[in-house]
Amino acid sequence: MRTLAIDLGAKRIGLALSDEGGRWATPLEVISVNDPQHAIPQLLQLIQNQDVQRLVVGLPLNMDDTIGPAAKQAAAWGKRLSAQSGKPVVFVDERLSSFEAEQQLNDRKRHGEKLTRRRRKEQQDALAAASFLQQFLDGKIPPVEMS
Repeated sequence: MRTLAIDLGAKRIGLALSDEGGRWATPLEVISVNDPQHAIPQLLQLIQNQDVQRLVVGLPLNMDDTIGPAAKQAAAWGKRLSAQSGKPVVFVDERLSSFEAEQQLNDRKRHGEKLTRRRRKEQQDALAAASFLQQFLDGKIPPVEMS
């Protein structure tokens, strides 16, 4: 089952895609946005072109496991995308995914890769989406129930 992971941000949306077997997550791209609502038509096209069967949206939960305003906004946005695409949505805790992505980029820098600040930020969002998607596919993070 091909799955699209979405790391929703105010300025950028990081995307990652699984393989058709639903075993491997790969960073896909980053969409720059002024308003996440404006990205929905582009995402609907991507969902259709890539034969996506499921959406995984990261929720920025608070460190005490509570659901704050940013997580509520991400959940509402994910539900809208699900309704418009006709694809089921699963919400997961993405609190530490940006930190993990930053560590990966630091490792790449230590091994000689040169990244501009802008390119680093762009890759970080897609890597974060791939990180929580891979954890979800591996059964390491459970879905978060949003009513």
